[in-house]
Amino acid sequence: MKTIRIHLLLFMSLLLLSGITAFPVKTEISLLYYYQDHFPDFLSNWIVRLFFELNETPDVMFYGTDWLAFAHSVISLFFIPVYQKPQQYKANITAGMAACGLVFPLAFICGPLRGIPFFHQLIDCSFGLFGFLYLLYILKKINQLKES
Repeated sequence: MKTIRIHLLLFMSLLLLSGITAFPVKTEISLLYYYQDHFPDFLSNWIVRLFFELNETPDVMFYGTDWLAFAHSVISLFFIPVYQKPQQYKANITAGMAACGLVFPLAFICGPLRGIPFFHQLIDCSFGLFGFLYLLYILKKINQLKES
């Protein structure tokens, strides 16, 4: 039980952290822009593009990234019942795994529509893949509780 709770807390914390990074997106890209010479050309070109496009974007549009950050926070709350009663609420883990799987069609459909480079779509998909695998690990630990 202790192992499950530690891993759930880590997953929830990483989910929150990944969401919170959406708030200062302009600041983060400005920092990367400052250090662009330290990156390979394909990545540096992407950073330069993002820097200029974000600086031309009206601030009101960043309300969308605020909601992205908020959504990460709300999603993490759905793992609190699992923390309290893992066996009873393991369906929340399954739903989280489904959400991780849905990252792939979102990235590969919307990415090209929005002009997102393929390498960046793969980075986005890595969050879905690692999230899915981590939740699968937690689910297996929960199922072992039943057997014990």
